[in-house]
Amino acid sequence: MPETGDMAPDFTLPQDGGADVTLSAERGAPVVLYFYPKDDTSGCTKEAIAFTGLMPDFAAAGVKVMGISKDTVAKHAKFRAKHELGVQLLSDEDGAVCEAFGVWVEKSMYGKKYMGIERATFLVDADGKIAQAWRKVKVPGHAEAVLEAAKAL
Repeated sequence: MPETGDMAPDFTLPQDGGADVTLSAERGAPVVLYFYPKDDTSGCTKEAIAFTGLMPDFAAAGVKVMGISKDTVAKHAKFRAKHELGVQLLSDEDGAVCEAFGVWVEKSMYGKKYMGIERATFLVDADGKIAQAWRKVKVPGHAEAVLEAAKAL
């Protein structure tokens, strides 16, 4: 599980609408990676909409924002179109990137235990190091907090 100051685990993942994205190729500018459980669910939709609403501010600060879940590229495309999302959505179908970032965890709902993605966000600086990590994210106000941290880099 990477911590603040560690190099972010490198990866290459497909994005909705086209080419693969390789994290190390993004060096030279900060990147926000937010991990979320599932496309088109209540909290995940609110989070994606919040980041989308702040995209002009992230762009002005020179920061890219990428959402990552285990949903397929096709599901991401439908999710993006349905909610007019402006963030890049990356598909980690096999869960390797979720594992590398330590967000594939045991969860519990109504007493039943299962494995799932813990909502988490990582701010990766221009050198590829984790500048800040948010674990067990609560959606309200989160995108704004990430933007403030990104602006402070």
